[in-house]
Amino acid sequence: MNPSKPSHAIRRSLLSLLFSLLMATQLFGQSQTNPRARWFVDARFGMFIHWGIYSGAEGVWKGEKLRHDNNYGEWIFYRNSIDKTEYLSLLDRFDWDAIDPEEWVLLAKQSGMKYVTLTAKHHDGFALWDSQVSDYDVADHTQPRRDIVKELAEACQKHGLKLGLYYSHWVDWEHPYGWDHSKEIYPISAAQYDQYWQEKVMPQMRELLTNYGPIGMIWFDMWINHSESIVSKAQLLQLKSLIRELQPDCLVNSRLGLSMEEDSDIDFRTLGDNQLGTTKLDYPWQSPGTVAHSWGFHQLDTEWKSTSGLLRALIGNVSLNGNYMLNIGPRADGQVPYEISQRMLEMGQWLKVNGEAIYNAEAFDLPENQHDWGKMTCKQTGEGYKIYLHVYNWPFNRKLPVTGISAPPARAYVLSDKLQSPLTVKHQDVFTEIGLPAEQPDPLISVVVLEYAAKPAISEGLVAKTADGGYALNPDNLISESGDRELIAAQQHGTVPAHVVVPKSYQASWKLFIDEPGVYKVDASYSFQGEKSAGQIQVTAANKTVRQPIAPTGLTVGEPNSNWHIPNFVSHRLGTIHFSEAGEYEISMQLEAGRNTPVQLQWLWLQQ
Repeated sequence: MNPSKPSHAIRRSLLSLLFSLLMATQLFGQSQTNPRARWFVDARFGMFIHWGIYSGAEGVWKGEKLRHDNNYGEWIFYRNSIDKTEYLSLLDRFDWDAIDPEEWVLLAKQSGMKYVTLTAKHHDGFALWDSQVSDYDVADHTQPRRDIVKELAEACQKHGLKLGLYYSHWVDWEHPYGWDHSKEIYPISAAQYDQYWQEKVMPQMRELLTNYGPIGMIWFDMWINHSESIVSKAQLLQLKSLIRELQPDCLVNSRLGLSMEEDSDIDFRTLGDNQLGTTKLDYPWQSPGTVAHSWGFHQLDTEWKSTSGLLRALIGNVSLNGNYMLNIGPRADGQVPYEISQRMLEMGQWLKVNGEAIYNAEAFDLPENQHDWGKMTCKQTGEGYKIYLHVYNWPFNRKLPVTGISAPPARAYVLSDKLQSPLTVKHQDVFTEIGLPAEQPDPLISVVVLEYAAKPAISEGLVAKTADGGYALNPDNLISESGDRELIAAQQHGTVPAHVVVPKSYQASWKLFIDEPGVYKVDASYSFQGEKSAGQIQVTAANKTVRQPIAPTGLTVGEPNSNWHIPNFVSHRLGTIHFSEAGEYEISMQLEAGRNTPVQLQWLWLQQ
């Protein structure tokens, strides 16, 4: 035995220990996720590219619009029952001399994106590389032969972006035994599906993983779990094993068909199409999004999102530890529609100034909806710790309230200010107020930086002070409750707001920090359909109780001339409470309904 080298048993023990440590660290926060995904959570923003034969149709076939109101242009082959040979004729519309994938990579880079994911094979089964598995590929239908995956891979290498490849493994409309949804009527056997799997999926994936250099991720698109499909778990594990064998650093997303809960080796969760995050997650995740609605170019799609809306999607996801992959759908000449490129370039300009608050940033410890003025991201730095306040709505009074951070910042400044001119800061216990410039620095979204020597502690459960100086108390931010109640979501297109139905008795309490002592008005919004006053609502704080009988509110009309008669929710002034000094207070409410008619409580509101 060579003493300079560990034995096989020792090596196995060390590897086992390392693996256990890696798995354990995943449980304690996204910043300690598996090493493969570190670049992914640092990058935060990427480009999706939907481009293929369908791009030549532009959502219309023989004068007929795509047969589905979702207008997903890439589905036209299936939706409009196009013959395969005729579908291939769409390639005649492509301007191959003009098509240059490097232009897509340059747009991604100029837009502040760190990775690019191309639909190497979409559901139509057509490969955008020179595949030896099938002649249903771009190389066999272009002269001279083109390999779009190769050209894109070379461009990504040249410009320093990670390459991702989308591969439709579950659905394939070209192969006789690939899945398409008509097979719900005309079924195939598991053996036939496995024939497709072994003769197309596996060898094509081997090509992609072997011939195009480092692949950052393989992005699969099975939006249901394997248990609901014809795909077997064994087939998915076979595919994942091939990726781990040939490209150990390549990421695999949950749309492989295995959830992250089912398989800890899945690298990141993919949310639904255009589904943004709502909850902080401690592992990597991503939203795929579009600038309009369709993924492949659709000439009738005009649902363009605004640049500020797209930035809010990115910021919102990062504030919850998520990524955002924004799609382009180039036309048959390779050109990206102006409405898409314009918005992306505007995002890139914003990121040039404010990217520090996005790249390598993550969620702060306060709740995601703590403040009404915007979102928070943060990061550990060499010098200390920074919290970034993304201000969507610039307060009229030029005061930005931040509730819940226990330490004062060492300094505060606007991120876009190259001089980092200090902003005024007032801090009391768990409340910080930032004095803002008179003019909003950025017409889209401005970012204020709070610098700390170390990560500050927080106070949990506080109701944040709103930008206009009030406190909104509702079921989402209470600290305790008891009694009978039913939580009802908004209904009738939001004309009936979310509320709590109280049939008899209900108690709830909230915690808030009063930074300005004084007299505060107390309002309650509720609906009561009794014919006369009954029951009582009372609110107690600072050794003072205000109470009022529950008054009838009647009905209102939600939509004229539509027989849309709904409960009327009305704000009632219960009284005033004097807070003699700054500090934390508990606000308690007790609601007693009448004998036969429940009360529908919406919120409480406190303001000087």
